[in-house]
Amino acid sequence: MIDGRVAIVTGAGGGLGREHALYLARKGARVVVNDVAPEAAEAVAAQIEAEGGRAIPFAASVTDEAGVAAMVARTLQEWRRVDILVNNAGILRDKSFAKMSLDDFRLVVEVHLMGTVICTRAVWERMRQQNFGRIVMTTSSSGLYGNFGQSNYGAAKLGIIGFMNTLKLEGQKNNIHVNAIAPVAATRMTENLMPPEVLERLKPEYVTPGVVFLCSEEAPTGCILTAGAGAFALARIVETEGVYLGEGGLSVEEVRDNWAKIIDPAGQQAYQAGGEQSGKFFRKMQGG
Repeated sequence: MIDGRVAIVTGAGGGLGREHALYLARKGARVVVNDVAPEAAEAVAAQIEAEGGRAIPFAASVTDEAGVAAMVARTLQEWRRVDILVNNAGILRDKSFAKMSLDDFRLVVEVHLMGTVICTRAVWERMRQQNFGRIVMTTSSSGLYGNFGQSNYGAAKLGIIGFMNTLKLEGQKNNIHVNAIAPVAATRMTENLMPPEVLERLKPEYVTPGVVFLCSEEAPTGCILTAGAGAFALARIVETEGVYLGEGGLSVEEVRDNWAKIIDPAGQQAYQAGGEQSGKFFRKMQGG
């Protein structure tokens, strides 16, 4: 599944990223351990080497385009390819929207969304040339469903899903599969948000096997895998069948009076591309 592959894991100095890097190495991958803290990256790389694996520590922020480019160049110099990218690095700046500064909003979006874009961009062309790539994004239930005090984090995390949904289409012909993990785990980011007895049930290693499956040759593409405490599920964005109200004389009252039909879940679907929604509307226009 993984043996012999070359993987880059961002934010791998601790928490989820550390577990992802260790597990990938134990499955035979050569791993670039990225973290903004040099000593953290070096410690994880040293552990991989001590266990008989192969690893390179590389300290760089995912928001630093030059640093990320240098990391990919170092990977290619050492191992000639990049097969796997796990976009894991992240931060929190939690406050209610009314109290949140725009700087804190921008920073979280920059790290989570743009950091994911920058790292993915840096490996994309090499994966196209190889006709192989596995990219795992890290999203969150805060983005999928909302969470009080995390408007910045939620916006970034759902933005990642929009990014994934287009890359899954653009990567198909070159065997690049792009998926997302929505983890619930005890990490540096969550240690102050949950009581100790809950954190004990949410060890990062309970999420990692799902991530590593998404890095494998057997991985699907365009999926949102949710994981925590050893449980796994698939999240989907679905759209109801809806109702056609016509075009002539359309009014707000008609929308109001047909609301129950608009939101009726019977026949709802998870589309694979935006054009499927347009296709439904055209079908309804023609009486279908």
